[in-house]
Amino acid sequence: MRMGLLRRLGIGLAAIVVAAAVGWTVIGPDWRAFLSHQPYGRDVLFWDLGQRDAGFRMLDKVPFIIKSSEIQSDGDVRPLPDGDPLVLDVDIDAYLAGNRTSGLVVIQDGKVRLERYGLGFRPDGRWTSFSVAKSLTSTLVGAAIADGAIASINDPVANYIEELRGSAYDDVTVVQLLTMTSGVAWNEDYDDPDSDVAKFDTLTVEPGKSAIATYMASLGRAHPAGQVWNYSTGETNLIGVLVSRATGKPLADYLSEKIWKPYGMQQDASWLLGSDGHEISGCCIQASVRDFARFGQFILDGGATGAGQILPDGWLDSATQKQVDYGVPGEGYGYQWWTWDDGSFQADGIFGQGIFIDPARNLVIASNSSWTSALGDRDGEFEARKAFYKAVQRAIDSSTQ
Repeated sequence: MRMGLLRRLGIGLAAIVVAAAVGWTVIGPDWRAFLSHQPYGRDVLFWDLGQRDAGFRMLDKVPFIIKSSEIQSDGDVRPLPDGDPLVLDVDIDAYLAGNRTSGLVVIQDGKVRLERYGLGFRPDGRWTSFSVAKSLTSTLVGAAIADGAIASINDPVANYIEELRGSAYDDVTVVQLLTMTSGVAWNEDYDDPDSDVAKFDTLTVEPGKSAIATYMASLGRAHPAGQVWNYSTGETNLIGVLVSRATGKPLADYLSEKIWKPYGMQQDASWLLGSDGHEISGCCIQASVRDFARFGQFILDGGATGAGQILPDGWLDSATQKQVDYGVPGEGYGYQWWTWDDGSFQADGIFGQGIFIDPARNLVIASNSSWTSALGDRDGEFEARKAFYKAVQRAIDSSTQ
C-alpha cells in the first residue's frame, strides 16, 4: 500500500511536470520571454534591457501591471501594396542588429519598399510607442477644433481643465502646451527616479479628478509663458485631458472614431491608462509597425480619411513646421512634432520608437526598437538612426534620377 501511494504520488508529480512543460510551450514565445524577465513595477524607465525587450510587446497584455483601453479598427483595411525593393548603401542587417530594431516599415509613394523585423517580433504584434503618441495626441487637438469642441488654440487651457485654475497654468494657452512653452517647471530626466516624469503617475486623487492635472497644478513657474521651450511629457498628458474634457470622449475612442477606423488601420491598437483610468496621452500607444506607418501616411495625405478631412485647414502646415527654436541648427519643434528645416519631421519616442515623414520624397519610415538607453546616446543608436534616414533618402533620390 505504501509502495502504491508512492507510485501514485510519483505519477501525480510527473503529470504536474508534464502539464507545466506543455503550458510553458503553449503560452508562446512572448509570454515565455516576459515570465523569464518579469518587470518589477510599471515604471519602464527603470526596467533592465531584458525586461524591456520582453515587455515592450506585452504592455497591453498585463493588466495586473498596467491597464489599457482598446483603439478599435473596423476591418476595412487600407492596403499597403509592395513597391520596388529599396537598394541601400548601408548594411541593413548590421544596422537593424546594432539599433536593436524590432520592426521597420519604409513606405514611399504609398508602397512598402522595405519591411524587416527583429528581436523575435512579428508583423501582427503590437509594440509600445512611448512619445510617438505625443504626435497622435496633438493631431486629436486639430480634430477637436474641426469638430468645434475646442474653440481656439489661443484659449487658456484652464478653461477646459478646472483642476488647473489658480495654478501656474492659469494664463497658459493651448498652443503653449502644444509647443511646450508654458514656462511651468518640469524635470524630464529619465535616469532620475525623483524627476517629474518618473513621479507624475504616482499621485492618488479623488474620483472624477485628473491625477495628471492635479500633479501639474502643483508645479511652480520657471519662466514667463511662451518664452522658453522645455520638453514636458506632463504637458502632453494635459493635452489628452483637454481633448477628453472638450469632446466628452475617452482618447482611445476618439482616436478610433477620427483616424483608426476611417483611415483603415489593420489591427486594433491600445492606449495605456494612468492611475486615474485616463489614457497616458504623452505616451504608450501599442500598435503594429504597419499601422504606425499608416498613421504617417495619413499625415502625408493631409489628414484625410475615407470619411473626409478631419483637420482644420492649415493645421498640419503649422503643426509640422518649426514653431520653437531650441538651439540646434536646422531643427525645431512644432505641435508635438520634431522638425527639420528641409521640411521633414518626426514623431519620436524613447528607446527608439519613431515615425519619420519626408513630404518632399513622399516618404514614411516607421520603426520600433529597444535601445540600450532611453535617448539612444549611450551606444550611439540615435545618431545611427538619423544616418539610416539619410541613407533611405539617398536611395530614393538615386532611384529617381
